[in-house]
Amino acid sequence: MLDTNSSRVDTYKRLLKYAVPFRLGLALAIVGMVANAGFEALFARLMGPFLDTSFGTGQAPADGGAMSPAGDMFMLAPIVVIVLFIARGITSFMADYGLAWVGRHVVKSLRQELFEKIIRFPIKEFDQTTPGTLISKITFDVELVANSVTKALLILVRESAYVLFLVYTMFSYSWQLTLVFFLVIPPIAFSVKFVSRRFRKLGLQIQAAMGRVTAKSEQMVSGNKVMKLFGSEGMEAKRFGDINNHNRQQNMKVLATQGSSDAFIQLLAGIGLALVLYIAGTLAHSGELTVGAFVGLVTTMLMMMRPIKRLTNVNSEMQRGIAAADSIFQVLDKAVEVDDGTLTLAARAKGNIAFKDVTFSYPTKEEPALKNVSFEVPAGKTIALVGRSGSGKTTISSLLTRFYDIDSGCICLDGNDLRQYRLHDLRRQFAVVSQQVYLFNDTIAANIAYGLEGDVSREAIIQAATTAHAMEFIERLPEGLDTVIGENGVMLSGGQRQRIAIARALLRDAPLLILDEATSALDTESERHIQAGLEALQKNRTSLVIAHRLSTIENADQILVLDHGEILEQGTHSELLERDGNYAGLYKMQFGN
Repeated sequence: MLDTNSSRVDTYKRLLKYAVPFRLGLALAIVGMVANAGFEALFARLMGPFLDTSFGTGQAPADGGAMSPAGDMFMLAPIVVIVLFIARGITSFMADYGLAWVGRHVVKSLRQELFEKIIRFPIKEFDQTTPGTLISKITFDVELVANSVTKALLILVRESAYVLFLVYTMFSYSWQLTLVFFLVIPPIAFSVKFVSRRFRKLGLQIQAAMGRVTAKSEQMVSGNKVMKLFGSEGMEAKRFGDINNHNRQQNMKVLATQGSSDAFIQLLAGIGLALVLYIAGTLAHSGELTVGAFVGLVTTMLMMMRPIKRLTNVNSEMQRGIAAADSIFQVLDKAVEVDDGTLTLAARAKGNIAFKDVTFSYPTKEEPALKNVSFEVPAGKTIALVGRSGSGKTTISSLLTRFYDIDSGCICLDGNDLRQYRLHDLRRQFAVVSQQVYLFNDTIAANIAYGLEGDVSREAIIQAATTAHAMEFIERLPEGLDTVIGENGVMLSGGQRQRIAIARALLRDAPLLILDEATSALDTESERHIQAGLEALQKNRTSLVIAHRLSTIENADQILVLDHGEILEQGTHSELLERDGNYAGLYKMQFGN
């Protein structure tokens, strides 16, 4: 339990470091909170003297001050009340605005740091984590942290100060009765400590449940067409209903724990107040306690109930916020993509590629995806990879761009191990057109010029789109190149999206080109048009072409036939046909004898 408490304290300390750059606003908020609590308590402190003096009890106030005439007191009281309420309003605004200002800055800092961390994760992290879980960290968990920094801190500081001021006020009326009331504090503290552990546990469960809600929602939006096609709307709605209900149940557990704890604490406070009232009534009856002191003391004790209740409730908010911060810090503490290369590539690479006895296994699989693969591609030449799905073709392209690092062997570019190059410089040498094209929710022009440094001329964008045979449909769009195409190019067909990707690769003008089923989404006519553009793109570039359509790779300088991560055959199109082996078999399946 000590480790848990220590971990919780360490998490909150780490969280508060994000508020340090905004300490001026935090200090202003704390001053406002303490002052606001003081003005509220001052009202209770003035009640006793006001009653004793105004109603002519003939007794001096409890603090021994001089009595004012009743008439003067009645005239002064409204002015004092107005001044107190104005002061409370000003200090309340200082506290609320100051903490909100700090809190939103903390949220902004955490979100930015999370985004920059996640974007630098190695690809294997995205393979093992659902998008909804990561999105939930940036949205839901960060908001919980905001509540911990703002709302919880506001209540904790202001209500604690309020309690201290009220305790001072109670002691000024009668220290004996105050001590009787505070006999109930130990059981209240025990109750708070007991429920803290449950709040923390439930907070983690709520985050996990909310992550599943986000993930299922993301699947519903991304896979909507598939759901409609298979008529699975009802089934998916039921699955979401189960997830949604589980999320509700976790939140209800928090409310039930909070409600029962609050009721128990209120009962203890009520017992203490009842005992004080009984003793105070006896003292007042015997003349040992003035009317003003009695009313002031009772009023102060009643006023004490609200801050005690709020301090009890803030525990659940605090624990949920700390649990959310824990989950965020776990993400922030993960390792980013390793980039320990020292070689720079300020200019274009020559493009010589060599695989030497490369073996690689995906983190989640025992069977190697590549086994002792060796081949060379001279600069400016084209190599084609063919084979069944899962044979290792796309794995080779992923290793070239260092999305994964190999287990053994060596992959060289211009005679140097890829791991010796800085990642940014290495990846800048590649242009990739893959089977699954991702386009951003931006204009067509911005998507074609994506990732290029400096200003890209309109003419260059048009030239690339024309070569890719994309201007044919772009000109028919309402705003041409300035048309916003929606998330992942939802307004375009599959073939149109692929042509945009090819135009992007053309404009990038990189020395190495990877075409991973680049024409898979094109019809026969579009493929014929675009093949000329691809051939022009491949000139003077080292190209790696992955294709199922063998007609697109007949002119490749070298063809590798892969199966289960091993090279079965290697040679030119005509050489492989003459061997009448695996490649010839694939060719006959597509074109006949």
